[in-house]
Amino acid sequence: MNADFDHELTPDQWEMLKALRTPARERRRLNSMVVSQLVDLGLAVIDDGTATITQDGRKVLIRGSSRLLDVAA
Repeated sequence: MNADFDHELTPDQWEMLKALRTPARERRRLNSMVVSQLVDLGLAVIDDGTATITQDGRKVLIRGSSRLLDVAA
């Protein structure tokens, strides 16, 4: 796995990253502390007051999804 995308995210961070995939108008209230952590990691940005997943965030989410399945099994 590419080290650039090998993040050890908490379950809350994974859930928030997944939530950021949906359009802002369809989201429930976001935990600002977790969003801030994702912004610090470069996985999300705040644009016009709205949290948005970055390209790196999408890559981490896709690469991490198979690892998450391994943990669940």
